[in-house]
Amino acid sequence: MLSTELEELGARDISATQGGVSFAGPFDLCYRVNLESRIASRVLWQIGHGSYRHEQDLYQAAYELPWRNWFSVHRTIKVKVSAQRCPLKSLDFVTLRIKDAVCDHFSSAVRDRPSVDTKKPDIRIDAFLDEKEFTLYLDTSGEPLFKRGLRRVSGQAPLRENLAAGILKLSGWTPDQTLLDPMCGGGTILMEAALMARRIAPGLGRQFAFEKLNNFHQQRWRDISEASKARRTIPKEAMIFGSDREGAVLKAARANLEAAGLSEAVHLTQADVLDLTPPAETGILVTNPPYGVRLGQEERLAEFYPRWGDALKQRFPGWCAYIFTADMRLPKLIGLAASRRTPLFNGALECRLFEFVLVRGSMRRTRAPSTETGANGER
Repeated sequence: MLSTELEELGARDISATQGGVSFAGPFDLCYRVNLESRIASRVLWQIGHGSYRHEQDLYQAAYELPWRNWFSVHRTIKVKVSAQRCPLKSLDFVTLRIKDAVCDHFSSAVRDRPSVDTKKPDIRIDAFLDEKEFTLYLDTSGEPLFKRGLRRVSGQAPLRENLAAGILKLSGWTPDQTLLDPMCGGGTILMEAALMARRIAPGLGRQFAFEKLNNFHQQRWRDISEASKARRTIPKEAMIFGSDREGAVLKAARANLEAAGLSEAVHLTQADVLDLTPPAETGILVTNPPYGVRLGQEERLAEFYPRWGDALKQRFPGWCAYIFTADMRLPKLIGLAASRRTPLFNGALECRLFEFVLVRGSMRRTRAPSTETGANGER
């Protein structure tokens, strides 16, 4: 999904990996990807790559990079190291050596050193190590891109915004279709759908780390931002619906939508999912029900799921339902045949996005085939 989105934004040389997507393009493409990507978590600029055997190899490689070309000594920095199958004993020591290399580079050139800020640095330096090779990046995003700066009230374990956007993309929903989240919680799925429907870039209104780089082009960034604003639109009819049985939860969703200027884009109703009437004859249902991770919840959900399955069959024929959950029992307990199962992760928690095509009559699981679809869309 991210590869497709990057192609639409003008990227080239796109290559998907398990942990992300690499791409190329003019530098100001990173402005637009940071501003408009709904799925990416960060945009990292690769600045160094090579082989290593010892910590000193990493120090020397980092020391020789032209850091002064990229940012001022007066910027604060943070170094983060990630690794897979790295033979070195301590990643903390590796982190320290790379930080020393950057600071020593500045000291030798300008007799001053950048300060370290581990909480809110101006510049984040990312290093990734495998068994033999290293790659160094500058983080052009700063705060993770799922932090849209729109949500005012967070419920318990809310979905990250880019995960919600990715789920909507995987569902195939388009703004000309009715969308319903019957267990909307704080409204993350609804908000992402409203941003899509109105073609509002998710990064409008927040700041990015690339604004602190030496090569930042203020006028080009202003042009890209204004062009994005000009693409915004307001649909003739709001076709996005959300509900929750808890009034306090619904109040939080309403507050989030109002803070984002999207209150008119979504219809909210307080209702129990078991009693809910569909807002249209056909549509897309996308929701993230409780997982049952706390004591006693699994038993309650085991009682709830069959009743919910019956309600979906009786009231929602003609709809497609996409249910995102970490509860792998859901298809069996809900009594519906999943036509697709897409593995996804909510943080470190392995989940599935189950697709159910709702038709009239029985949908009890007999011998109906199902497919397991990878997160990259391959079956």
